Amino acid sequence: MAALLARRLWSTSSPSSPSPSSSSSSSSLVFLRGIASRLFVGGLSFQTTEKTLADAFTQYGQVIEAKIIHDRVSERSKGFGFVTYASLDEADKALNEMDGKQLDGRVIFVDHAKPKIEFGQGMPIARGPPDGS
Repeated sequence: MAALLARRLWSTSSPSSPSPSSSSSSSSLVFLRGIASRLFVGGLSFQTTEKTLADAFTQYGQVIEAKIIHDRVSERSKGFGFVTYASLDEADKALNEMDGKQLDGRVIFVDHAKPKIEFGQGMPIARGPPDGS
């Protein structure tokens, strides 16, 4: 059923949409199908790479994406990241096994990722007194 849904999604998509072979298509397809489970991983060493993170979590299931969050200015790791699995069962197994374990010399903590909260949507930023007073 999942394969049929995936074929339908790709066959009805416009020519400008990404093809199934593009790098972002796997994560967008998983998002559209709603089967992904994302884990928050905190306490990462600044030396941990996305490859290291993915390798550590791959033993518990199919890792769709491993992403480490970096500071925009210094481009240094913020010490946390996210791992996206193809199924909730794999994510739960990884959460139970990896929470409190060591990775690159640091004890990491793992939890289900919470939805991103967008602040300030629709609210302008005050820059001074209103015009026309």
